[in-house]
Formats: sequence, structure tokens, C-alpha cells
Amino acid sequence: MTDGGNLTALSSFILLGFSDAPELQTTIFTVLLSLYALMVLGNLTMILLINTDPHLHTPMYFFLTHLSCIDFCLSSATIPKALQTFLQGRSHISFWGCFAQMYVYLAMAVSETLMLGVMAYDRYSAVCKPLLYTTTMSRARCYGMMVLVYAMGFLTSLVHTTLAGRLSFCQARSINHFFCELPTLLQLSCSDTSTNEVLQVYNAAFDIIVSLLMILVSYTYILHTVLHIPLASRRLKVFSTCASHLAAITIFYAPAILTYVQPHGASSWDQAKLVSLCYCILTQTLNPLIYSLRNKEVQGALRRLWERKLLPHLSRF
Repeated sequence: MTDGGNLTALSSFILLGFSDAPELQTTIFTVLLSLYALMVLGNLTMILLINTDPHLHTPMYFFLTHLSCIDFCLSSATIPKALQTFLQGRSHISFWGCFAQMYVYLAMAVSETLMLGVMAYDRYSAVCKPLLYTTTMSRARCYGMMVLVYAMGFLTSLVHTTLAGRLSFCQARSINHFFCELPTLLQLSCSDTSTNEVLQVYNAAFDIIVSLLMILVSYTYILHTVLHIPLASRRLKVFSTCASHLAAITIFYAPAILTYVQPHGASSWDQAKLVSLCYCILTQTLNPLIYSLRNKEVQGALRRLWERKLLPHLSRF
């Protein structure tokens, strides 16, 4: 059967979720629904605050807006269908729906990887070259960086999705996962997937290495600058501006590396699905909390939004 025939004959896939452990699915559904609601509330609130408060119209918050947007899109591409899968035990997804989900997920995952590197460069410019910060992180450069981040994300995803779409899937329909992730589709194919697997590993390694290099180089210079500040209180204040970003890096890279760089067979599929579950929702839920709980500027913006916009409306009732 030709590839074109496969695309026509195979109209849908079946997402199995955690069908091997049905007793977990109700619990996972409840936890996942709660986390998704928090994720939507947190990220949309961050986007609203940053866009409506002039005090937050700076390069750092410009990038944070896009990080929140990426997080929202990444989770929303996967979690609603996952909720249906966990609620019903399994669910159907159309062939084109599956590949659309995979495309958006990959594009957002790559974009977020590179975004963390760009945000590290922003922190380096603010801490190490404060007098040149306005020039270095000009509006044009910020927009240029974002165009590059999104272009890399969507083009990389397009390559993977196009190559996966050329594979033969024969009569295999059951995906042992809660969403259409590239490795699970490659496992399902009856074609030679060696090219896809090699490209997946090399692309993941390239994106991670580029981002980590930007992060490591930036924070090496930041640490050197901080250590040469004479006042301890000043050192703590400067380093605290980077603490949220470092926390976001930590919770992002651990599951990402485990998911995409581990060799096949290193862990069970259920373990891999749990890692993917954390990567699809946990990072996206925690990021708004990380950037708001200890951030006085965000807290101030939230207070101003409450006093100027929300409180007057509530007082009418």
C-alpha cells in the first residue's frame, strides 16, 4: 500500500492514555483538570497584566508575555484531548487532528526551549550592561528575536510533521499515549523510521544545546558581575531578578531531556507518559506562579488592576 493510500485509509487513531492502569485514570483526570484550570488562569492573567500595565512594558516582560502565550498554546494543544481520554478510558482522534496536535505541540516546545535562552540573554544585558540595556534590547531587536524563535519552532515542527506524514501506518491505530507525540507515532509506523528518529535526536540536541549555551554563557557573566558588587544587599537584589528565570529553566529542562534524549527502552512507556504529562502541564502551570509570587512588580500590577478595573465594577453590586 502506498503512503497516499495509507493517508486515505487510516482515518483515525485511538489514544489509550493509561489504559493498562484504569484505576489511575479518574485520579489523573481530576488532577489534570485542576492543573489545566490553574494554567489557563495564571497565564492569561500574566498576559493581561503585562499588556495593560505601562510599568511592565519592558523587554523582560515582553518576553514573559510570549512565554505565557507559548505555555498556554502548548498545554491547550494536548490537555483537552487528554482529559477526554482519561475520562472515557480511551478516545478517538482523526488522522489530521493527530498531526495538527503534534505540529502545534512540537512548534511550541521548540519555541519555549529557545525562549529560555533569549530570556537569559536579556538578563545578561540588564545585569552586566545596564547602561546599554535600552539600546541592546531595543524594540526592534526584541521583535527580531521573537520572530527567530517562532520561525525556528514552526519550521522545525513542519519538517518533523511532514516526514512523519510520509510514513506508512498499515492497520495499527492504537497510540499508547494520551496525545499524539512524535516518538509514539514512530513506534506505531510499519515503515523505516530511522531517518525520523535520527533527525528527532539531532534536532532536540541542537535546540537544547543552543539554548543551554546561551543560558550558561549569560549566567557565567552574570555571576562574575554579581560577585564583584561590593554590597551584599545589592548582590542579593541583582541575583534575585534572575531567580525566577533559573527556576523556570530547572522545571523545564528536567522532563524535556528525559522525554526526548533518553534511549529507547530506558524506561517503561507509562513512566515516559508521566514525564510527558509533567512537561505538558506542570511547567506551564508553575511558570506564572514562579514569575508572580516573588515579583513585586507583578504584584503591584495585579493590585493596580484590582483597584482600577475590578473593584469599581464589584462595588456596583
